[in-house]
Amino acid sequence: MRTALRFLFLVAIAMVVTSIPALAQNAPAPNQESFLGLIWRAGGPFGIVIIISSVVGLALIIEHFISISRAKLAPPEAIETIESHLDNNDVQGAFEYCEQNPCALTRIMAAALPKHPHGFDAMETAAASVAEEEAIKLNAKISWLSFIASVAPLLGLLGTVSGMLGAFAIIETTTNPTPSDLARGIKEALVTTLLGLVVSIPVSLGFFYFRNKVVKLVLEMNAIWEDLIERFRPAPH
Repeated sequence: MRTALRFLFLVAIAMVVTSIPALAQNAPAPNQESFLGLIWRAGGPFGIVIIISSVVGLALIIEHFISISRAKLAPPEAIETIESHLDNNDVQGAFEYCEQNPCALTRIMAAALPKHPHGFDAMETAAASVAEEEAIKLNAKISWLSFIASVAPLLGLLGTVSGMLGAFAIIETTTNPTPSDLARGIKEALVTTLLGLVVSIPVSLGFFYFRNKVVKLVLEMNAIWEDLIERFRPAPH
């Protein structure tokens, strides 16, 4: 819980730091457009896509906080129940429990327990194969954060190019363009760049946090299932 709070604090700092240009502005005059209004109007279609990606990124971070945890992947009650069945030599009961209560750990054990008649090596191989699949699924799950963090600044760059092209088009087609004529394109260029960075930085922090968390959880989960099947290892002669 403390780690999660520290991470949220870092994300908040990142959002504040990347929003300094906006926060540093004075309050708008009565006839002046607000900063949020400027963001929405001047961002153009690329700005809207970046804003949508920020909402998706935030939703993913919240979902990952809920689902990527030891309590979800290897619940203590599941470990205790499986151990209880195995201590009583009830391999079938442990297998049935794993089938009825799916989670990462029980899926691993459900693959290993049916191999019991074939010996410890067969159980270990089956468990390791499913454990690797679970690790791949977790890494694939968090990879969407990396995708958003990478694409957001590229969308911002695309908006920058689009805005500058619009400004140069006005210069090309207007005899004596005024600064206000060029402002729309330049606004789009700057706003989309800002939005891309504001989205990318905190989402990148989220990705690296969950990547490290997945590594830790996978190591813990491997230690748990290895300990559970260790009792089936033949005694040395």
